[in-house]
Amino acid sequence: MKSWQRVIIFRSLLAFNLLIGLQIGLLPQCKAQTFSFPDKQKRSSINFEFIKNLIVIPIYINNKGPYNFILDTGAGPLIITEPTLIDTLGLKNLRSTKIRGLGQGDEIDAYITGELSVQVKEANINNIPTAILKKDIFNLSSYLGKKIHGIIGFYFFNSFVVRVNYTNQRVSFSAPDAQTKKRGLKFPIEIQNKKPYITVDITTPQLKQIKAKLIVDCGAGHALSMEALNGAPFPLPDSSVAANLGVGLSGPIDGRIGRIPLLKLGNYKFKEVITGFPAFESVAAQIGYNSQDGNLGAEFLRRFDMTYDYPNNAIYFKPNQGYNSPFDHDMSGMEVYTDPDDNKRYFIGRIEPESPAEKYGFKEQDEIIVIDFKIAELYSLEEITKLFKSDNGKTILLEIIRDNKNIIKLLKLKRRI
Repeated sequence: MKSWQRVIIFRSLLAFNLLIGLQIGLLPQCKAQTFSFPDKQKRSSINFEFIKNLIVIPIYINNKGPYNFILDTGAGPLIITEPTLIDTLGLKNLRSTKIRGLGQGDEIDAYITGELSVQVKEANINNIPTAILKKDIFNLSSYLGKKIHGIIGFYFFNSFVVRVNYTNQRVSFSAPDAQTKKRGLKFPIEIQNKKPYITVDITTPQLKQIKAKLIVDCGAGHALSMEALNGAPFPLPDSSVAANLGVGLSGPIDGRIGRIPLLKLGNYKFKEVITGFPAFESVAAQIGYNSQDGNLGAEFLRRFDMTYDYPNNAIYFKPNQGYNSPFDHDMSGMEVYTDPDDNKRYFIGRIEPESPAEKYGFKEQDEIIVIDFKIAELYSLEEITKLFKSDNGKTILLEIIRDNKNIIKLLKLKRRI
């Protein structure tokens, strides 16, 4: 399998932040590390692309760009995942470091620096703490079907009151001292290690009521991930399916996917929430999940227009038109990626065991060229992703290329959980 066809798990970005944090903390921090507006400006806004539940915005680095970055509340330092930017930006005097990642494999080589300036719309920050991967291990461009250069998080959110309008796909941000009306229900958050934590009420699969401390992570595509409970593996539901939850920094992360009976956030109640349960030894046990139980991701957050007020340790949830959308998992059992050199060529990157894709004979590295009598290049990757979770029992006709031969196959979607 080509390296870029491997699935990316955004939970591993959280791990990366935890692991790189110590090295970043060693950088000199004698200058203010916050964004600021020019002159008397108090607020601004920017449109974003919403792909596979992730927010992609354009930013400028050292007055060059724009570059596409994922906006991620789970990210601490600026992370540059595209190593070619080292030459493009003419970066010098970088410090090398090694990071032990999740999964099985070698240490990860990266650079760290505190000498970059970043601009988002009119707002600018100098000397932002930055990690630069020497190799693009996350393969975000193939995963999203769009060139992605990195991830930006804490230093942006910590500088402003930030509103994410998922309905209009627009991020608005204002200075903390600006008069800003905050809409929605207010919840307290705790900022630890540059990440926001919130406490929610969860009914476990064994119908036990617990208080769960979760990272609010708009850079994770899932709805909910539960890694641990009281320092031990989180109890699994009776009905779940084995899943490759992705690739960590240095190897695969296995686990299962099931449903949590009930999640309560104040007056908001959600039943049968799709939840990932990564293998404890792959995630929680390795990086010491003692400070939280799991992760609240964008498949949940997108049901609200969110306001993040880090300066006042608060977050606001305002239901939007997607509030009542059902929680559904992919019904095909295959993950589709693009060729990094041609984002209109679609390949199967992995097949879930005992899934419809496996049952109907699809294989990794099959190239999809026709979907329901329509040339595949006329679809976006986002449209294909939605199609494969659209309707239980739906039959889709696919034409693939395998070993230089054209093959026509049917795929019947099935809701497995």
